[in-house]
Amino acid sequence: MWLSNLVSSMSQMMQMTLLAWFVLERTDSPFLVALVGTFSFAPTLLLGVFGGLLADRVDRRRLLLTTQSVNLVAALTFTLLLHADLVNLWQAYVIMLVVGTGWALDSPSRRSMIHDLLGDSFVTNGMALESVGMHFSWMVAPALAGGLIAWTSVAGGYVVVSVLYVAAVALALSLKLPHQAAPLQRTADTHPEANAPYGAPAAGQRRRFLGSVSEMFRNLGEGFRYVRGHETIRATILITLLMNLFFYPYMQMGPVIARDILGVGPGLMGILMSAPGIGAIFGAVAIASAGGLRHQGRVYIAGTMLAMAGLLLFSFSSRYAVSFPLMLILGLGSAGFGTMQATIVMLVARKEMRGRALGVISLAIGSLPLGMLMTGAVANGTSPSFAVGLNAAIGLGMVVMVGSLTPSLMRRIVSWEKAEPFTTEPLPRDTATN
Repeated sequence: MWLSNLVSSMSQMMQMTLLAWFVLERTDSPFLVALVGTFSFAPTLLLGVFGGLLADRVDRRRLLLTTQSVNLVAALTFTLLLHADLVNLWQAYVIMLVVGTGWALDSPSRRSMIHDLLGDSFVTNGMALESVGMHFSWMVAPALAGGLIAWTSVAGGYVVVSVLYVAAVALALSLKLPHQAAPLQRTADTHPEANAPYGAPAAGQRRRFLGSVSEMFRNLGEGFRYVRGHETIRATILITLLMNLFFYPYMQMGPVIARDILGVGPGLMGILMSAPGIGAIFGAVAIASAGGLRHQGRVYIAGTMLAMAGLLLFSFSSRYAVSFPLMLILGLGSAGFGTMQATIVMLVARKEMRGRALGVISLAIGSLPLGMLMTGAVANGTSPSFAVGLNAAIGLGMVVMVGSLTPSLMRRIVSWEKAEPFTTEPLPRDTATN
């Protein structure tokens, strides 16, 4: 399962780098480059919630196999168009929309399958291993894509992407899920509509599905009300929103800055874009090695501020030798943000509200396409360096403001279950329980 997730993540990250360079070479437009990321992450905002519903309603292995097969067909088609020199700009966006849709729909199933395979005892280890894999792909994929562009072309890079998707389909076929909960099925013994033609949705299933959608939106509304009344969770989600609006859009501006400001080709561009992944791995290992952390909120704030400050300094650099270590620092800070983001929510939220609070975090993460659109528009009117610098300055100022106005985030984080009624430290205000 870990290898399957790694291969899929590598494929997506490689395509983002390959297509960002492809669009840049064809158009010289930072805004059109930013659209590559927008089309890749927009499905997460629109369909991410439904991916969670599918994870409980369909065969997870079959869903994973379906999405990877569609991605394979799309990658092969685009590879043939590139080699035949028949590709148009809009097709690059369609490819990323397909990839992003597949990721949004099968990502919750991927995480559920880790539990299916490992059970309760080892699921934490499995999730930690998945996090390492994500950072690894963030580190290796851009460098590999940039090297392939320099050595062959974007078309050569897409041959490798297609091979990775073949491996992803093979791995999905080989998965066996001993702990997987059975999806909703029709049987002649329990449902009269079981005699309906195969593939035809039964009326009972349609009612259950629609009821689940209604329940999902009701739970999401409860999650919003709970988050609004909980100071620590509210601040955590607000910082998540700020990071996705003002920090992570730098990913699509990186190739433009590398070529137009730093004056390097695709090979060095790929290495530059891998630097944040290297920094993030070191940061994640340092946090995991610390042990016994009690002030997760301070790590969260400090990591976010370090990431924003690194991006701000990066925007002023015009030398590759300076920009590369700044990207390492940027990635180091982002590890503090990424590691503590969900951890804080899971610690302080009431047990029955954790899933809903994490669902609100997913919606905050889904704001990334909007951030990419804004950054691309500013870069088109000014310059990519100015756009990411403006983002970093605004983001850094607002993070400092949120941290200063949220004292509970700076105090020792006490989990909901372990909080004692007579503790000397004030617990986070939770108006949802009033």
